Amino acid sequence: MSDTPHVNVGIDVSQAIFDVAVVPSAERWQLSNDQIGFEQLLERLRGLHPERIVLEASGGYEVALVAVLASAGLPVVVANPRHVRDFARSTGRLAKTDTLDAQVLAHFAAAIRPALRPLPDAATRELSALLARRRQLVEMRTAELNRLTTAHERVRSSIRELVQYLDKRIKELDRELHDRLRASPIWREKENLLRSIPGVGPVLSVTLLADVPELGSLSHRQLAALIGVAPFNRDSGTWRGQRRIWGGRATVRAVLYMATSVAVRRNPVVKALYERLMQAGKHHRVALVACMRKLLRICNAVLLHHTPWRLAGV
Repeated sequence: MSDTPHVNVGIDVSQAIFDVAVVPSAERWQLSNDQIGFEQLLERLRGLHPERIVLEASGGYEVALVAVLASAGLPVVVANPRHVRDFARSTGRLAKTDTLDAQVLAHFAAAIRPALRPLPDAATRELSALLARRRQLVEMRTAELNRLTTAHERVRSSIRELVQYLDKRIKELDRELHDRLRASPIWREKENLLRSIPGVGPVLSVTLLADVPELGSLSHRQLAALIGVAPFNRDSGTWRGQRRIWGGRATVRAVLYMATSVAVRRNPVVKALYERLMQAGKHHRVALVACMRKLLRICNAVLLHHTPWRLAGV
């Protein structure tokens, strides 16, 4: 067995530059966040043979760099910023600078060893961008409708015109998302599998495929924690707090919530679970969250086993 220590790299990315830290050698350097910097980074990393390279999501500035690292066959992981911050606090690293952040990411890689997961391909990232734009348009539409309730009569026609325009653009985006999915044999298979589940509509299927590329490759518990529908204990000593869900991918969770509200009426398995929990005296929201986990579990299972929905055996 080799005694050579494993090399782990942390990279903190900003708009113009990115800072790199290496453990256990304690090397550090800074490069420009552009093609020149990417090429310089690849040259240095290939000589290090890192076990993991960890970045955290930073408003999209990291996307190009992650794509370059992944396409070069390097073991890159995009970590949840909340997990990194919790790790930093647990080790007493309270200061925050770009250089220190890179060091924390490198130590996080070495200590936590986050799972290496496949990066979404170019089509997935494109779908994700389109989906993000759809969310923005929906939020704009909601804001305009809220204004309509209190607006003066003189400006209501203007608001209605804008709402109609937003409705049109949302429908056009829905068609584009759908067409892009249908254009790919792999994506078509996955969408067909998801759409075979009662209660899973086009918005949820597109959201899951674009924003949860891990679907079908993780355990049900890991997936529930990833999305943020796994309840966590709030206990201290003999005190037992109420279990709550938190963290995870909020935008996915919001779409899953709406889909589950439909599934409790249309999906026989989810409906049976919901009715059983309500009869047991559970609060509506507690029952609905449990049904969210159930629906997510079903979605994960059909992709994991490449088998469409079947009532028997779910």
